[in-house]
Amino acid sequence: MGYICCEMIKFPSASKKIVPSGCRAMIGQVAGGGKTEKPILKAENAYHKYRVKRNSWPKVRAPGQKVGLIAARRTGRIRGQAAVSAAKAD
Repeated sequence: MGYICCEMIKFPSASKKIVPSGCRAMIGQVAGGGKTEKPILKAENAYHKYRVKRNSWPKVRAPGQKVGLIAARRTGRIRGQAAVSAAKAD
């Protein structure tokens, strides 16, 4: 086994670490790291994100595929004696 040379690395936090000189590594943070974790708050940002990509945005809905109940006064089962009698009167 031969002699292994070591190198001392000084970090921005002023701490020091000794590693073998044959070690090959990148130290620090990747530029632009975490960029995709940020929420897209506006449609404008989504537009610029997908503009250079394929036709995947916006995903629009065809007629008859609307989400939710359209123009509903109320939803759910009518409960209670007064509510049932009022519903029958209408």
